[in-house]
Amino acid sequence: MPIAACNGLQLYYTVHGSGEPLLLIHGFGGAAVDWAALAAEWAADFRVIVPDLRGHGRSTNPAPTFRHDAAAGDILALLDHLEVPGCNGLGVSAGGNVLLHMATRCPERVKAMVLVSATTHFPEQARPIMRSYRIELLPEEEKEKMRLRHPGGPAQIDRLFEQARAFADSYDDLNFTPHDLAKITARTLIVQGDSDAFYPVQISEEMAAAIPNAELWIVPGGGHGPIGGERWAGFVKRAGEFLRKP
Repeated sequence: MPIAACNGLQLYYTVHGSGEPLLLIHGFGGAAVDWAALAAEWAADFRVIVPDLRGHGRSTNPAPTFRHDAAAGDILALLDHLEVPGCNGLGVSAGGNVLLHMATRCPERVKAMVLVSATTHFPEQARPIMRSYRIELLPEEEKEKMRLRHPGGPAQIDRLFEQARAFADSYDDLNFTPHDLAKITARTLIVQGDSDAFYPVQISEEMAAAIPNAELWIVPGGGHGPIGGERWAGFVKRAGEFLRKP
């Protein structure tokens, strides 16, 4: 099982294929296994690197909280471990937020990225939802997925939900200004559902305006992470074409 010692934690990851390095970063509460099918499909064109974010899946987290800036530092350390100077990236929700931190902190290391339901900050409309996070509120199918993703069992899952509730009072971890975003040199595709309960479309519009080389894709009727189900094939096609551009 591939494990990298990064920033005082054990970071689990998988690598598939060869070619241009490509990070696939899952959302909060997810795990590397969520990308298994896409990693296998894209391994023909990319060297696909798929980590478990700190505290998720098989990765540890010595900190009591989850911070996207710290998780970005972990992934940069993983790239150092793998001797990868630069890469492309695809991140959903928290994974997209991690890529934003990477691309603003070390612009030269992210060449192109697809951000799905990422945000520059946690808006007020999201905070009551975050405060209500409880595994008991999930459908049984989603509970089972959480159990399968996280081998640490109830203790690991409970900790993740506690950390997610803490986002409601977090203001400094995600606080990207237009000045910050202007530092990004990566070609960027921003994907946002127009019915996202967490983040209004305005955030993505402002993000696209501030990042120098950005495209905005608003998904009609799409909620948070609007790429699943019947939309998946279309998303994979468009994201793959974007990431394969020279």
